[in-house]
Amino acid sequence: MVLVAAAAAGLTMTVTAQAEPLWPGGPLWPGGPEVPVGPDFGTPALVKPPPPAPVLAPCTASKARACMRLSTKQVWLMDNGKTTYGPQPIEIGRPGYESHVGVFDVDFKRRHFWSTMHNAPMEFAVFFDGDIATHIGPLDSMSHGCIRMNPDAAEQTFNWLEPGDIVQVVE
Repeated sequence: MVLVAAAAAGLTMTVTAQAEPLWPGGPLWPGGPEVPVGPDFGTPALVKPPPPAPVLAPCTASKARACMRLSTKQVWLMDNGKTTYGPQPIEIGRPGYESHVGVFDVDFKRRHFWSTMHNAPMEFAVFFDGDIATHIGPLDSMSHGCIRMNPDAAEQTFNWLEPGDIVQVVE
């Protein structure tokens, strides 16, 4: 026990100092030992937040490896029905050149492709519907049927898909 003597106006007073917190994890008595600072002292336990809800793509085709929804202009990459990437924004075909809804096989892919039809580059091109492909392209203007993507999404799609993989496009 520690005794503290204090003199005030000629009087002497004896006080017992508090050596332990007032309650477990609580503050120490003023004038007692230095109050510890840090996450282990007086901080309520942090509860780990629940994991985020899984991202669900709207496609249901068996073994679909890519899913595109035209109405919301989004793409997802999938593995055994679970989303592995996305959603990411896409741009679709303009009136008269609408992108087709359906289930398709990847025909072929080219890292650097030049469209002779439109005299334009199609980087990270993945062809899945005849001359229709996913590729890098502007997202602020509609295409001639292709699915345009930002550079990251186009590269991820290119690296993910192989010839013969299933691509589903829904309205």
